Amino acid sequence: MQTAQQTMVSIPFPSVWGIHAAIAGRPIVWGVLNINSMTDNRVIGTVNFRGTHIPINGHWDKNTKQIRFDSPYATFSGNLAIFDEPQIRIRHFILNGRLIMKPPSLQAGEYGTWIATTNRALTGNPVISGTLPPVGVFLTSNILSQLQQNNVRI
Repeated sequence: MQTAQQTMVSIPFPSVWGIHAAIAGRPIVWGVLNINSMTDNRVIGTVNFRGTHIPINGHWDKNTKQIRFDSPYATFSGNLAIFDEPQIRIRHFILNGRLIMKPPSLQAGEYGTWIATTNRALTGNPVISGTLPPVGVFLTSNILSQLQQNNVRI
């Protein structure tokens, strides 16, 4: 078995993620994060919380596994983690971090948290971390799965 420190893992792209955000401790919205491309550590995609794809642009640091991206309404920063389920050969990619709302949002200046997940088939040896992922992983994974099953345009 490999440990997380021995395995180089990066954000898959293009990829579709279920995302959930809470602002000032209140669960606010769930939606879809699309990471369309990553070139020279530049992240380009969209986030869709209420039916409209909003552009995002940001930066990915593969050494620290940190991501930061901006939408017109918020700045998101977070870290990448993985959780492998070798029994079903699935790798869960988890982005988890903080956000700050910015004008023209009505919640400008408010801080919050966000979590996003996507899954891929596990190829190679699983990474055993010894810890369970945050509960938000299961929520966002279920949201993404339901959208895909209902053929919702994501």
